[in-house]
Amino acid sequence: MTVKHHVVDGRSRTTTILALGLPVIGGMISQNLLNLVDTAFVGTLGNAALAAVGVGGFVFFVTTAFITGLSAGVQAMAARRHGEGRVTDTAVPLNGGLLLAIALALPLTSIAWLAAPALFRLLNPDPEVVALGVPFLRVRLLGAVFVGCNFAYRGYWNGINRPGNYLQTLVIMHAVNIVLCWLLVFGNLGAPRLGTLGAGIATSAATGVGTLYYTTQAIRLARPWGFLREVPDPTALRTMLRISIPAGLQQLLYAAGLTTLFAILGRVGTAEAAAASVLTNVMLVAILPGIALGIVAASLVGQALGRKDREDAYRWGWDVVKVAMVAMSSLGLPMLLFPEQVLSIFIHDPATLALARPSLMVFGAAIAADAVGMILMNALLGAGASQAVMLVSVGMQWLVFLPAAWLIGPMLGYGLLGIWIAQSCYRAIQALIFAVLWRRRAWAALEV
Repeated sequence: MTVKHHVVDGRSRTTTILALGLPVIGGMISQNLLNLVDTAFVGTLGNAALAAVGVGGFVFFVTTAFITGLSAGVQAMAARRHGEGRVTDTAVPLNGGLLLAIALALPLTSIAWLAAPALFRLLNPDPEVVALGVPFLRVRLLGAVFVGCNFAYRGYWNGINRPGNYLQTLVIMHAVNIVLCWLLVFGNLGAPRLGTLGAGIATSAATGVGTLYYTTQAIRLARPWGFLREVPDPTALRTMLRISIPAGLQQLLYAAGLTTLFAILGRVGTAEAAAASVLTNVMLVAILPGIALGIVAASLVGQALGRKDREDAYRWGWDVVKVAMVAMSSLGLPMLLFPEQVLSIFIHDPATLALARPSLMVFGAAIAADAVGMILMNALLGAGASQAVMLVSVGMQWLVFLPAAWLIGPMLGYGLLGIWIAQSCYRAIQALIFAVLWRRRAWAALEV
């Protein structure tokens, strides 16, 4: 699929965004449904199981977040080469991304494996949550190297406008995860009944299947474009690391911030932590169209800069914002109008459901503003401005939101709802900062 370079009317530009974005949206929904499938199956096992999967999932997120930042470097470089017309070199950044993913995943996951019991006791001292969560986390860590490789592949296929390859792989992963969860969580068809451990095994196995399928795709399709032919030269590797390290740090500290948020909520109560686990998983799925369209913006911006067309790159950022605001507003309405129906899929305890309901409504009302920040953040990454993105994202989360969450929740007693209102406010301010950075256009002069 090749994007036309000279798109002149709003309708054709919107069509281009949707043609690239819909497969990415489908793929990202499938990817995060891996987490929601775990939550839906485990939700029948009680609040302790829900909290264990929630905390374990975010510790895993922290462990792999730096590795997933490699996707930004692979995508930015592949998109730039695509825009420059250097088609036979587009897969060289992918080769470098895969090597770095493997090299980084092994030591990080080994440390997290050893530290798992201490981390759980720190984040949620409930003995039942710790007993259920540590085995879940450790089996998830076995699939961390696959996560790193999968994100490198994702960056590559999206960077060259082949999102269908990404979608195919994640649909297969999702199907494998559902079947294995059904077998291993409840012990169906004679399989062992493993509960939360079974959910972790299912997700790790599905991620490994995804890596295998991605690799067969690349061998079949991307060999003429440089796959497994050569690694990036030292200059290209430095460029990849210049983009990927800030993006990885931003992902790492964002994930650490979410885990810190769970620790704060754990001090409020186990029911609040269980409700927040579900709310966060619903939130991470609901924002996927925004993230997916942000990935599209990153590719379109990178390709336009590869053609030396800075004005077109600037326009793509705002054009994708317009599409995203419409899409995200539509997704926010069910959460605003029918919160109990959405939450009852995952929460079966009436008291926990009552805790989560108003917070979901707040998120539904604020999601369109959040879309602006998601699109422009990814557009800046596509231009190579990962350092600016890191500074804004980390500063807003760690210096503004988390101190406010601690004050509002455990200290002043406003609980889950107060924390969720603060979160929506910080995300809106962050979106405004990214909009200012985009309008200033300093990113247009960066070399990738």
